[in-house]
Amino acid sequence: MRSYNPDLTPPWKRSAPVPEVPADRDLVVEEVTTGFCGAVIRCEAGTVTLEDRFGKHRVFPMDPRGFLLEGRVVTLVRPSAAPARPTRTASGSVAVPGARARVARAGRIYVEGRHDAELVERVWGDDLRIEGVVVEYLEGVDDLPSIVAEFDPAPDARLGVLVDHLVPGSKESRIAAQVTSPDVLVVGHPYIDVWEAVKPASVGIPAWPRVPRGQDWKTGVCEALGWPAHTGAAWQHILSKVTSYKDLEPELLGRVEELIDFVTAP
Repeated sequence: MRSYNPDLTPPWKRSAPVPEVPADRDLVVEEVTTGFCGAVIRCEAGTVTLEDRFGKHRVFPMDPRGFLLEGRVVTLVRPSAAPARPTRTASGSVAVPGARARVARAGRIYVEGRHDAELVERVWGDDLRIEGVVVEYLEGVDDLPSIVAEFDPAPDARLGVLVDHLVPGSKESRIAAQVTSPDVLVVGHPYIDVWEAVKPASVGIPAWPRVPRGQDWKTGVCEALGWPAHTGAAWQHILSKVTSYKDLEPELLGRVEELIDFVTAP
């Protein structure tokens, strides 16, 4: 005897199956009823906590068909205890496991000092290797115009420069204004030193101290916070607290992303 499917719904009316996706940490999704978009930071029994780009947290039930992932409806499920590999890089980009570093481009990104370079490497290192972008440090920007001239930028060898304390009227702003090549992009953040671009909460302090004018800023910070007067050790302590872009201020994040886009543009 021929058997029949008891479901008499026409095929074209049947709902398409909705994929189940593990709610791995840093997975970016949108909750369908509220439109809240954020990265997964915690998954507990029946709920998931999202953090948006402003640091706001929201807790949502893990209902079927409750989220959008890259525009597709999905059902979030609890991830396995130990995910096989990270889904995001420290900068928040999609991770590409096993990707080989690209041959270095002719273009470069210059930053002021070693600490700047180490911070950029900590957060954007994976992205830079995939894009083939080399970051070098200058030990200051006093000679920036001559350094740019020596680099000899061109459309296929663009130069991006990240400057500390690039605010109207500063010495740095006057130096940056001397660089006019269309193949060079000079951007900066408002902080006296890149240390300040790390969120105080990530370092475990209420705020970065105000250091009197004329005093070495890093030394003054160490004194105000009761740290040993060893700025190299202090920086290593600060850097150890940076695990992702979430530990950095937006004023630095946007500028580094802008430089990467500039030097990798076709």
